Amino acid sequence: MSAVPRSEKAGRAERPSGRFRRMLDRLSSSQEDLESEELREDSHASGCTRISECTDRQIVKVTGTLRTVTLRPRAGVPALEAELFDGTAPLDVVWLGRRSIVGIEPGRKLIASGRVAMSHGRRVLFNPKYELRPLGKE
Repeated sequence: MSAVPRSEKAGRAERPSGRFRRMLDRLSSSQEDLESEELREDSHASGCTRISECTDRQIVKVTGTLRTVTLRPRAGVPALEAELFDGTAPLDVVWLGRRSIVGIEPGRKLIASGRVAMSHGRRVLFNPKYELRPLGKE
């Protein structure tokens, strides 16, 4: 018999303990899971709000990687749209009246701030203030 209560034994199996166990988990994780975890850590370290925690009409500062960048007109006006992902959820970033912005390209990391709006069930930032992250950090 063991002196450790049954509830504590169950808790051990749920979370990795020790360096070897964490290394084993990293080796068995997919590349997408590893990138998402890295983005979540970066978001936390930079003091930004996680996208999954953003609510409608909230003023936020978020960071992540641009997954897609497209030119999509809205009501006859050009609009540059990008999908920002921080490892928790996607956020659409839209610059109205712009066809392109230097440095806004897929794979680029940035920090964006503004007021979140909900459009068709997705979080959107219209004309946000943004800061491109240095390429050397990627």
